[in-house]
Amino acid sequence: MAANSTTVEVAERVTALDPEALRRDFPILDQQVHGKPLVYLDNAATTQKPRAVIDALVHYYEHDNANVHRGVHELSQRATNDYENARTTVQKFLGAAEPEEIIYTRGTTESINLVTASWGRANVRAGDEILISAMEHHSNIVPWQMLCEEKGATLKVVPINDDGEFLFDEYRKLLSNRTKIVAVNHVSNALGTINPVADIIKLAHEYGALALIDGAQAVAHLKVNVQKLDCDFYAFSSHKIFGPTGIGILYGKRALLEAMPPCEGGGDMIKSVTFEKTIYNDLPYKFEAGTPNIADAIGLGVAIQYVNDVGLDAIGAYEDDLLQYATERVGAIDGIRIIGTAKHKASVLSFTLGQIHPHDLGTVLDREGIAIRAGHHCAQPVMERFKVAATARASFAFYNTRDDVDRLVAALEKAREIFA
Repeated sequence: MAANSTTVEVAERVTALDPEALRRDFPILDQQVHGKPLVYLDNAATTQKPRAVIDALVHYYEHDNANVHRGVHELSQRATNDYENARTTVQKFLGAAEPEEIIYTRGTTESINLVTASWGRANVRAGDEILISAMEHHSNIVPWQMLCEEKGATLKVVPINDDGEFLFDEYRKLLSNRTKIVAVNHVSNALGTINPVADIIKLAHEYGALALIDGAQAVAHLKVNVQKLDCDFYAFSSHKIFGPTGIGILYGKRALLEAMPPCEGGGDMIKSVTFEKTIYNDLPYKFEAGTPNIADAIGLGVAIQYVNDVGLDAIGAYEDDLLQYATERVGAIDGIRIIGTAKHKASVLSFTLGQIHPHDLGTVLDREGIAIRAGHHCAQPVMERFKVAATARASFAFYNTRDDVDRLVAALEKAREIFA
């Protein structure tokens, strides 16, 4: 009875989301590519933008375009209110304790670099160790490598299994009193694996280490509460959650951010400046030097409100169903090898097809009006782990449908015949 009840409940949640109605909110999807209706399956690289976000950007530039903070005129006041209201929207979305824990950045990459440049340089010493996983995006590898080279610290890597799952027992073995920080992704962009971040964070703290979570691929698909997770830092990018490019978020616990030195100097990050001494501004402005990306911050706030209105529970249930359908349909094609078969996945289906290079596969699909990603996905160590040069990656959002998957399968069959 319990199983039947659960099945009914999930079905109700899936049908509660109407992808066809939601598609109409995204004007870019209503077009043809090479004479065929667009099927957009490159959401892990960037998501499309709803009309509400586009309208918010146009409204700002047409009505409120002014610099924020310190301006006494009406336009500056309106711009500042919308800019700071967006910060509060992000704070509530992440479950952070206060808006001051939300730092605007250019994206996940800059957020991680901010932590390595500020917290890392102040706290990591020779002989210390930093732990990451074998499924990380380059943005969560290279900054730590640079820090380790500068400080004489050691970078250690938690391995993954053949399904693309984080090996928790190996992680436990790598932790020690020399571990300063653990930095892992919440969801793998190359594999779709959902990592057990709550357990990863808890164990890191038991060893006195901090934990940073790369949430770029998670926030559009999963509910995140940074206080419940107890992570020390959490980073994500606006353009992965239906918002504008060029804006992102770093969440950090207040005590950590207060102790961290700023890593850029200039306007807005100061309280006062003399030639003898500069007094830095309070949080969050201490880390936000210069004129910020005002319009896109406002757009991010609108995008998050849009996701809230659709509902992450409904989004997650619908996308899980769609991913399962896609996995079964694509997996049945002769010659397909799916890369990343973890039990817990979100949004991403990576694969190879026989000896066809993924770039060639992507080109054939493009001629059919289907947009996917082909390459190493800024995760070259993952490719090396699975002994492939690259994969084709279809990634899904709530505006995708089973018809999109069927179009993908038909195009893959056509590619197989072309290269037979």
